[in-house]
Amino acid sequence: MTDSIKWSMEDMIEVRLKEDDDFLKVKETLTRIGIASRREKKLYQSCHILHKQGKYYIVHFKELFALDGKPTNLSENDIERRNTVVNLLHEWDLVDIVVPEKAQPTVSIRQMKILPFSEKPEWDLQAKYSIGNVGIKTTKEAKGATEIDEKIFE
Repeated sequence: MTDSIKWSMEDMIEVRLKEDDDFLKVKETLTRIGIASRREKKLYQSCHILHKQGKYYIVHFKELFALDGKPTNLSENDIERRNTVVNLLHEWDLVDIVVPEKAQPTVSIRQMKILPFSEKPEWDLQAKYSIGNVGIKTTKEAKGATEIDEKIFE
């Protein structure tokens, strides 16, 4: 088991959205990136998009526990996985990374499962943290996810 690391809010990775409606696209995309239990067809979401004081951050769910003052065992590997997710979102042209150096080091993409939008109904998507109210996915959100998949799975 890996040791917990010291963490502060300054360690969060700030991103800028490309377009106004990209928040929903990023939010939905993140529900399909995480750690998979293939046998049970469950996907545990690793990262979330956080909107705080007019800024956007991609955060590991354990960072959200830390922000809430709850105990967490955030590890170096968790941070490296978050960094990998941030870099993927950037490669897919969904976000700009405000300080790109903060999104290093990364892990092999093989440590995560990226679920195509078309396979979403076949999987049980699990979030270990819930930000605000969980709503029903909008058509606009689904359309954005399909466009992203076209870039990812070309």
